[in-house]
Amino acid sequence: MNRTIRTLLALLGPLLLVLLGVPALQGTASAAAPPAGQVMRFTMTAFTNSSESNMYVYDSPDATGFSLRKGPAYTPPSGLIRDPSIFKHTDGYYYITYTTNWTGNTIGFARSTDRVNWTFLYNYTIPISGLTRTWAPEWFIDTDGSVNIIVSLTAASTATHFTAYKITATNSALTTWSAPTQLSGIGPNYIDTFVVKVGSTYHAFTKNETTKYIEYATASSLTGPYTMRKTGDWAGFGSWVEGPALVQLDNGGWRIYYDGYRVGKYWYSDSYDNFATWSTPTEVPGLTGFIRHATVLKETVPGGVTLPTNTTRSLQSVNFPGRYAVVRSDNLGYIDPVSASSSTTAKQSATFTVVPGLADANCYSFRDFAGRYLRHWDLRVRFDSSNGTDTFDKDATYCARPGAASGSVRLESYDYPGRYLRHYNYALRVDLYQDTDTFRADSSFTVVSPWA
Repeated sequence: MNRTIRTLLALLGPLLLVLLGVPALQGTASAAAPPAGQVMRFTMTAFTNSSESNMYVYDSPDATGFSLRKGPAYTPPSGLIRDPSIFKHTDGYYYITYTTNWTGNTIGFARSTDRVNWTFLYNYTIPISGLTRTWAPEWFIDTDGSVNIIVSLTAASTATHFTAYKITATNSALTTWSAPTQLSGIGPNYIDTFVVKVGSTYHAFTKNETTKYIEYATASSLTGPYTMRKTGDWAGFGSWVEGPALVQLDNGGWRIYYDGYRVGKYWYSDSYDNFATWSTPTEVPGLTGFIRHATVLKETVPGGVTLPTNTTRSLQSVNFPGRYAVVRSDNLGYIDPVSASSSTTAKQSATFTVVPGLADANCYSFRDFAGRYLRHWDLRVRFDSSNGTDTFDKDATYCARPGAASGSVRLESYDYPGRYLRHYNYALRVDLYQDTDTFRADSSFTVVSPWA
């Protein structure tokens, strides 16, 4: 999505939604990067193309580049583990629920203290007579603290006519459950329903089992009635897609992950205008073509990378240690050689003041000797004076992530999550994360004492 269109959507999106009768999201911009000493951790659980009986666990600091924690991490005593959904309970344990078989009326449960080692708990029988398939259970924790599971059920002889139901835990041990309640307005023939709540509105993303599109509905109650707001290929996700799962990013945007099962790819897409429009789908780096029907848990944990603020520093390339981030006379960013014998001008061009991020004080901005800020424009890094706009502040803000080498840092674009400051042919850009050692090295810098 180009900058002009994105800016117009940000300005007009909420008004268009009101005119169309879609409830506006509340508090979307309230999300922020965690403070110093803490970091967001995104944990993904998935089954895979290679096995429906094993669950793999990955995690990520940025919701884009996931690393394997353990695989297989869990194998149930019998049956399958399709569609594993993860959440962290108030008792400190992580729990998954999952599809136990292609046919039947049960869902499975397991728990873990560390997200890596899992213990089987039990299979639960959904108390509805005649069920032939019980698929895609998804945790939903409501704002009142209630623990719910949204599950797709059918009594049909074939895998059609699914309907979304809700069950609610009636004890803190998650061993007893309420009677199933249908989510009115969704179905029949909808599956893989995933719900998020923003403000007082419930937002459901669900697969139309006939058209194979992920569609969108809203309601003022978890059980509905839901109103279908968007159908068909409204978001550009394409057809023959399933397993939607959403998570909110550090900058307040929303990311949806989904399974392009027919073409064997796994995608994500982001929205910044109240779920009205979505970015061009991007394959999940390193995992596309392998994982199936994943969910992602976001939590704040100790750790992360902290940079000193209101001090001057230089950014040294990890894989070209004789080169440093600089601003040249054309106002563009590069990595150039700088040494003790370099001119005062060259040393000055490689020295920046690290300040709290203009768009989020828990991230960072970099100001050069002339008072200009390191920012991106059409993905190229340049140095400009602030014009006081929200767009500029976001363009000039970067969130620190662990780098490829010990003590190094990668700088993720605040307004384009998944894109990092990196050098390419010595020019500085913000490029989409790639699951390669070259990219990780190109996008890693060591924050060192200033040259000037």
